Amino acid sequence: MSIQETIKQMAVAAKKASRNMANLSTVAKNNALLKMAEALLAQKPYIQQENEKDLVAGRTKGLSSAMLDRLALTDKVIDSMVGGLREVAALPDPVGEIDEMAKRPSGITVGRMRIPLGVIGMIYESRPNVTVDAAALCLKAGNAIILRGGSEAIHSNLALAKVLQESLAAEQIEAAAVQVIPVTDREAVTAMLALDDQIDLIIPRGGEGLIRFVAENSRIPVLKHYKGVCHVFVDGSADLEMAVNIVMNGKVQRPGVCNALECLLVHKDIAAAFLPKVWSALKGAGVELRGCPQSKAILPEITAALPTDFGMEFLELILAVRVVDDLDAAMAHIIQYGSQHTEVIVTNSYGNGQRFLREVDASAVMINASTRFTDGGQFGLGAEIGISTTKLHAYGPMGLKELTTRKFIVYGEGQVRA
Repeated sequence: MSIQETIKQMAVAAKKASRNMANLSTVAKNNALLKMAEALLAQKPYIQQENEKDLVAGRTKGLSSAMLDRLALTDKVIDSMVGGLREVAALPDPVGEIDEMAKRPSGITVGRMRIPLGVIGMIYESRPNVTVDAAALCLKAGNAIILRGGSEAIHSNLALAKVLQESLAAEQIEAAAVQVIPVTDREAVTAMLALDDQIDLIIPRGGEGLIRFVAENSRIPVLKHYKGVCHVFVDGSADLEMAVNIVMNGKVQRPGVCNALECLLVHKDIAAAFLPKVWSALKGAGVELRGCPQSKAILPEITAALPTDFGMEFLELILAVRVVDDLDAAMAHIIQYGSQHTEVIVTNSYGNGQRFLREVDASAVMINASTRFTDGGQFGLGAEIGISTTKLHAYGPMGLKELTTRKFIVYGEGQVRA
C-alpha cells in the first residue's frame, strides 16, 4: 500500500470514529482518559524500551543534548503525562453546552450548542509527550485525532499510540479515534494535508520552517503561530522595580519558549533611570543586550543592535532594546515587528494601559504582568494544545473549548416563515 493510500485509509477511519466520539458521554470519555493514565504507568517499561531506540538513533545522528532531553521519556515525563490525563478528565466537558437561547418574533427559540470539530490532524516535532497531551484534549472535546510526530520520535510515538488505543478498546471506543502515522517520510505530511474531506483542522507545532510548510501546502484550515516575538513596553509612569522583575521573568526564566520576552521598549523619559537598573539584573543573569543608538548612549558596553534584531525570536539569552518617544511609538514598533503572540505594557497610567489593551493586536495583551503567563494552564484552561496567532477560529492558547465549535439550534412549535 502506498503512503497516500495508508494516510487516506487512516483519515477515513478517523472520520468514522469522530461521529461516534461526538456522541460519547462525559463519563465514557473520562473513564477512557483514566484508563489511559493507568495503562501508561503499567506499560512504562515497554514505552521506555521503545523510547530508548529513538534515543540511540538520536545520539548516532548527533542530536543536541537539548533535543535528546526533549525526546527522553523519563519516569518524570511519564508521570507528568499521567497527571495530564487525569487533569483533563477532571476538566468540565464543553461538548453539548447550550447558551444564548432567545425567543424570536416569529415564535421560534434560537440558541447555540457546542460541538466537536471532528478530525484533528496534529503535526509536531521532538517531544513524544505531545502525543498523549494532544490525544487527551481531543478525546475530551469529542474529536478524533491523527498524529504525525517527528521521525526522531517514531518508536516512542507508536508505542504511546498502542497503549492509548488499547485503553480505548477496553472502554469500547474505536481505536481509530487516536492514530499515529507509522511512516517517517515527509510525503506522509503532504498526503495528510490534501485530505480536506476527512480532516477538519490541522494544528502544527514546531519550528517556523515546519509551520510555514504546513500553511503553504494544506488544503485544510490551519491553526498556527510562526514565532513568538513578545515585547514589554516600560511606560514613563511605570514602577521601575516592577518593570525590572517583569523583564527578568520574561527573558530569563525560560528563554527558549515562545512566550519568552524578545524585545524591550523603554519610554525616553525614564530610559536614563531604568536602563542601568534593568541592565544590572540582566547582565547578572548572562543576558546579552542589543540596543538602539539611544540605548547605547546610556549603556555604552552593550552590543549595537542590527536592524534584523528587531522582530527576531532569539529563543536564548539575548534581548533587543529600543528607546521610544511615547506610547504611540511603542505601539507602532509592535505593529511593525510583533508576531501577534503576547505584548505587555508596564504602567501606572490607567489611560495608557487601556489604550494598549484596545489598540495592540495580539492574542494576549497584558498590563503589568510577565509575557510568560501566556499559557493555557496559567489562563485557567486546564491544558492547551497550542497557541494560535491566527484569528479563525481561535486566538491565543487553545484549550478544550477551542477544540470545539458551535452550531445553531432552533426550537419551534410549527412555525413557518411568512
